[in-house]
Amino acid sequence: MGILSRIRDIMSSNLNALLEKSKDPEKTIDEFMRSVNSDLGQVKAESASMLADEKRAKRALDECTAEIRKLQHYAEKAGEAGDDENARKFQDKKELLAEKEARLQAVYETAAANVASMKQIQAKLEADIGQLEARRAKLKEKLAAAKIQQKLNSIGSTMNGNDAVFDAFEEKVNRTYDEAMAIAELRAEKKDNFDELFDQFEKGKKE
Repeated sequence: MGILSRIRDIMSSNLNALLEKSKDPEKTIDEFMRSVNSDLGQVKAESASMLADEKRAKRALDECTAEIRKLQHYAEKAGEAGDDENARKFQDKKELLAEKEARLQAVYETAAANVASMKQIQAKLEADIGQLEARRAKLKEKLAAAKIQQKLNSIGSTMNGNDAVFDAFEEKVNRTYDEAMAIAELRAEKKDNFDELFDQFEKGKKE
């Protein structure tokens, strides 16, 4: 069955290897899960079809078995009535139907086995998908955390660059401030000298 071969190939594929090769891991995970869920839908459809075949086979078998019992009953009644000819006819029909019943029994058993196998495959696939869904949730959490960390790293590198800019600016401000204070000190010294000379001049005039 092609679908089962495809499912086996998909489920045995290495998801981690696919993610490592992918440029968009999140998209790869989603596509992978859509694929396996689509296959699960096909398996369910196959299961429903096989179950319908099993029911038809069982109904045909039950009808044949019921007809055999009826012919057996008729043959016994004819024998009890002494009607050996009809008893043989009923017996011959019964033997023919017995051969048909054997064929119908084989068909039913095959159909029932197919349904049982498909149910097992479906249950296994549903369990595997459940585990994959859990893994996808964890992987998406990790991807989200990785993206956040990348943004933080980017912000951190930007801040480090800004620190260098601020350091240079701070150095320039400090240098300008030092120069301004030096000029102020020189002016203050000159004023003190001027005041001293002026006082001496005034004193000389008075003398």
